[in-house]
Amino acid sequence: MRTLLLVLCAGLAAIHCKKPATVISPDEANFQKKLQESLLTAKPGSVIELPAGTFHLDKGMTLSEKGVTIRGAGMDKTILSFKGQTEGAAGIMVSQGDFLIEDLTIQDTTKDAIKVTGAKNVTFRRIKTEWTEGAKETNGAYGIYPVQCENVLIEESVAIGASDAGIYVGQSKNIIVRRNRAEMNVAGIEIENSTFADVYENTSTNNTGGILVFDLPDLPVQGGKNTRIFKNQIVSNNLKNFAPSGNIVAMVPTGTGFMIMANDNIEAFENTIKDNITTNVLIVSYLVTEKPIKDKNYDPYPEAIHVHNNTITGGGVDPTGGNSLASRVAVAGLRAKLGKPFPQVLWDGIVNKARFPDRKLTPDAQICIRDNGNADFGNFDAANNMSDIKRDLAVHNCSHPALSPNRIPGVRD
Repeated sequence: MRTLLLVLCAGLAAIHCKKPATVISPDEANFQKKLQESLLTAKPGSVIELPAGTFHLDKGMTLSEKGVTIRGAGMDKTILSFKGQTEGAAGIMVSQGDFLIEDLTIQDTTKDAIKVTGAKNVTFRRIKTEWTEGAKETNGAYGIYPVQCENVLIEESVAIGASDAGIYVGQSKNIIVRRNRAEMNVAGIEIENSTFADVYENTSTNNTGGILVFDLPDLPVQGGKNTRIFKNQIVSNNLKNFAPSGNIVAMVPTGTGFMIMANDNIEAFENTIKDNITTNVLIVSYLVTEKPIKDKNYDPYPEAIHVHNNTITGGGVDPTGGNSLASRVAVAGLRAKLGKPFPQVLWDGIVNKARFPDRKLTPDAQICIRDNGNADFGNFDAANNMSDIKRDLAVHNCSHPALSPNRIPGVRD
């Protein structure tokens, strides 16, 4: 019978036959060695099971085989501590797809917690990434960090203490980020240079910025668009910005709820966005950074933005800058013009003059802001040194067609 099963598995490959799970011993003295051996010898379909306990590792772990599952005994039950890490660009580095990691915590990595690059079909489920000594510039940049990936699911996870973004998806497509919690990061959740993302039912609180949707120059993948942000709690993101000053997120003002930079076709709806002390919603072009743009193909302008049917309250009571001089100066200047509280929805008013010489966006490109309760508005005219600030929200009482839900094969709603 065993011979027959082996023959059948050989014929069906790994589609129907999985390898038996490799169970790592709880013996901490050999844990790191056994885990790295299991990752190095893994085959498609391998399942690596980690026991409950706290295990100390001083080297980053790497996985370069497709179709592998890493499974702990539960978030906060299986804890991989990298507090004494001396080697590795991440706690766990993965470079192949059909990858699943679930039910464990990664703590105190010197750089990123878990990074997956260039992979298709990637799932993070019930993962916690954490830096345990609070908000420090020396914390690792990213917690959960897939980049240049396709079909990414991040769900029911927690990210704490990243000096850039707790949950970050960059240069990727077909993305679902749902039912997670991000707290005490510079950026709670960030979607960057990516397309077709759904971000929903998350809680982002006590970060510098709650949820960011950015598109940046000088990256291999550009043209971020088609992201839906909905049914999230984006509340009290008032943590002082602690990003290293050269990082782009160092410019994010402390107390920013939801921020769009240079992305197109963004729909935000049915979110609760409140009590973010600079502003609840910030829509800007990349030009506000005052950084030179060398990439001739880069589009720095946000267009076709639709912010509607959200609950937006409070906030704007103590507008401040980020962890960069330029950001602090810019917010101080805006504060002198606007007074306080800041409007709950802010747009820099910068448009592509080559495309719109009269500075009037065509219907397909408009910034539409409607049905957000009593939320007020300000267009702070950044292109003209804030000389013509407009507060009339009626100009933005428009709509764009609803974006289609993002679908990942095999993932249910």
